[in-house]
Amino acid sequence: MEFTGEEKGENLLENGVQESMAHVQIDNEEHASVGKKDLEVQFAGTPLAQASSLWTTDAKGGVRLRIEEGCPEEPVTVHQMFKASVEKYGNMYALASKMDNKWEKITFSEYYQFCRRAAKSFIKLGLERFHGVAILGFNSAEWFFSSVGTIMAGGIMTGIYATNSPEACQYVASDSKANIIVVENQKQLDKILQIRDRLPHLKAIVQYSGHPQQKIPNLYSWEDFMDLGLDVSENELDDIIDSQRANQCCILIYTSGTTGKPKGVMLSHDNITWTANHASMVGEMQPADTKQESLVSYLPLSHIAAQIYDMWTGIQWGELVYFAQPDALKGSLITTLREVCPTSHMGVPRVWEKMMEKIKQAISECGFVKKKLVTWAMSVSLEANQKCTQKDDEKPFLFTLADSLVLQRLRTELGLSCCQKFFSGAAPISSETVQFFLGLNIRLYEAYGMSESTGPHFMSGPKAYKLPSCGKVVPGCRYKMVNIDSEGTGEICFWGRNIFMGFLNMEDQTREALDEDGWLHSGDLGKIDEEGFLYITGRIKELIITAGGENIPPLSIEEKVKKELPIISNAMLIGDKRKFLTMLLTLKCCSDTETMEPTEELSGEAVQLCRQLGSQATTVSDIIEGKDKEVYRTIQEAINRVNSTATSNAQCIQKWAILRKDFSVSGGELGPTMKLRRPVVLKMYHKVIESLYQE
Repeated sequence: MEFTGEEKGENLLENGVQESMAHVQIDNEEHASVGKKDLEVQFAGTPLAQASSLWTTDAKGGVRLRIEEGCPEEPVTVHQMFKASVEKYGNMYALASKMDNKWEKITFSEYYQFCRRAAKSFIKLGLERFHGVAILGFNSAEWFFSSVGTIMAGGIMTGIYATNSPEACQYVASDSKANIIVVENQKQLDKILQIRDRLPHLKAIVQYSGHPQQKIPNLYSWEDFMDLGLDVSENELDDIIDSQRANQCCILIYTSGTTGKPKGVMLSHDNITWTANHASMVGEMQPADTKQESLVSYLPLSHIAAQIYDMWTGIQWGELVYFAQPDALKGSLITTLREVCPTSHMGVPRVWEKMMEKIKQAISECGFVKKKLVTWAMSVSLEANQKCTQKDDEKPFLFTLADSLVLQRLRTELGLSCCQKFFSGAAPISSETVQFFLGLNIRLYEAYGMSESTGPHFMSGPKAYKLPSCGKVVPGCRYKMVNIDSEGTGEICFWGRNIFMGFLNMEDQTREALDEDGWLHSGDLGKIDEEGFLYITGRIKELIITAGGENIPPLSIEEKVKKELPIISNAMLIGDKRKFLTMLLTLKCCSDTETMEPTEELSGEAVQLCRQLGSQATTVSDIIEGKDKEVYRTIQEAINRVNSTATSNAQCIQKWAILRKDFSVSGGELGPTMKLRRPVVLKMYHKVIESLYQE
C-alpha cells in the first residue's frame, strides 16, 4: 500500500492537534488492497487529529482511522462515550466496593464526577499532555477513577502488573514518561521508592488504599489527592477534554514480555470506544436500560482483556461492576461470586482450570451415592450440550431433570446461579476444561485477540459457538490468512477499527507487526472452516524447527499429554534445532496461600490419582528422579499413546523429565495472565534440558 503525502510512519502531528479537520478521507489506492470501496466520511462536530498514516510510534501522534463501508460508525472519544452513558444510566448503580463487610455502591453520575475530580487533581500535579499516569495495584474504584481521570486530563493511562518487580515497574514508568504513579498500598509503594531516582519524569505518587506510613515529599493519600484539584476550574478541564481527538492515544497496554522486552501498545480513543461497543455485542451483553448486567472485577486491569471487559464495556453498556477482594485468586473469589451472583463472568484459562480442580476434589470427597448422582448429571449435560450447539436448542427431558436436580445446585455453590454468559480469554483453553464445564451446563465462550487488536478480534457467543473453535470474526472486523500450507493452516492477520496505533517509540517492531497494507500480523497459526469459525493451531514464534527441518507446533502435542495425564499441571515441548523432541513436565501441586508459590505438596487430585495407581506419594520429592516407579510407568505409557497419534517419527517425544517445582507467575515461568514464557523456561532449566540430550 502507498501512503500519500509522506512516507509510512511519518506523522504531521508534532505539537498539539489541528482542530479544524472535520472529516477523514480514505484514499482509493490504499483501500483497494483490502477489497473495500473508497469512502469519504464526514462527521460534523467530530474533528480528528491530522494524520497521514495508519500508524505512529509517537505518543503525540494521530492515525488514520479504518472507517469503511463495513465499519462506518462515528468515532468518539472516551469522554464522549462516558457522557452518553451518564445521560442514559446516570441514576443507576455503576460500581460496588466492599467496605466494612458491606457493599457500598455509587451511580454512573457519581462515577463520572469522581473521574472529573481525579482529572483536576492530575492537572494540579502537573500532568503533561500525552505523558503517562501509571497505576500499580489491585482492581478498585480508585483504579477506575485514576484511569478515566488520566484520559480526561489529557494524559495516557497505563497499568502496571501488581506482580511486577521494581525493575519491571521502572521500565514501564520510564517508557511511558509517567508524571504520576498511583499505587495501591505500602507494598507497591516500596517498589516505586526503590526506583524513584531513575524516573526523571515522575512528579508525584498517590496511594489509594490506606494511608502512607511515612511522610515523603509529593506522596499523597487518596483523600488528599482528590482534594488537590478543587480549585482547578471546570472550564479548564473542559478545554482539555474538548481538545481530545478520537484518533489520538489515550492508553498504553504493555505486552507481558514473553518473547523480549515489553512493548507499549498504543491504543486510541476510537480503539477503546469502538471495541467496547462492538465486541460485547457478540457476547450479547445487554444495555442497562434493557437489563443491567453485573460482573466481578478481579483479573489484572493492566491486561487488555480485563480492561475492556470490566471498565470500558462497563461504561458503554451501563454495567454494575463489583470489585473482588485483593486475595481473589488466593481463594476469596468464589465467596464474592456467591454474594454478588453476577450475570456475566470472565476468566483466563488458568482460573477456569483451578475452579475445575477444586470442583473435582469436592466431588471426590462426596459419598458414593452423591458422587454417582453428580457424575451421571454431568455426563447427561455434556452429551446434551455437545449435540445442541445453539444455547436455545431444545434439550431432552433427562437433561432438564439433571440440571434442575443437581447441576443448578453446583452452579449456586460457585456463585454462578444467575450467570448467563461465561467467557475465557488471554490464552488458549484446553478442550478438557471446556468439556468439564459443559458437564455443569456452563458454556465457555472463548475470545481470541491481542493487546494490539484492543482485545477480541474473534469471539464465541450464543449465536457463534462451535467446539473447539474460538468463534467468528467480530462484526466490523476482518481477517485474512497468509502463507497457507497444504493442510489449510496459515498466519492469521487482522483488520479493523480495533487495530492499535503502533508500539510506543518502537518503529522497527511496529513495521514488523503491521505490513505495508496495514494488516496486523498476529504471529498465530490457525485454520478457518467453511462457516467462518477459527481454530488456533499454534504460534509461529513457538514453532519448533528440528535439526532435520521438521516444523512442529508444540501446543497440540502439549495439550494431548495433559489430557492423557491429569496429574500433570504443565507440559513444555523442547526440540528447536535438536535431533529429537523432549518434554518438561510439572506435577499438580498445592500453592502457598500467601505467596501463591507452588509447594512440594501434591494437590488433592494428584494424590488421589497416585492412589489409583497404587502409589503412596504425597509430595513431588516422593516421585521425581525415578523414585516412584508406578507414576513413571504411567507417564511413559501416556507419552506412548500420544506418540502413536504423531504424523511422523520427528513429532514423537523421545525423552521427558519431571521438574521439582510447578511453573508460576512468581517463579517467572508464567506471565501475568498465566501464559507460558518459553524463553524463560529454556534458560531456567537449561541443565535439565541438556541432560535429556546427552548420549
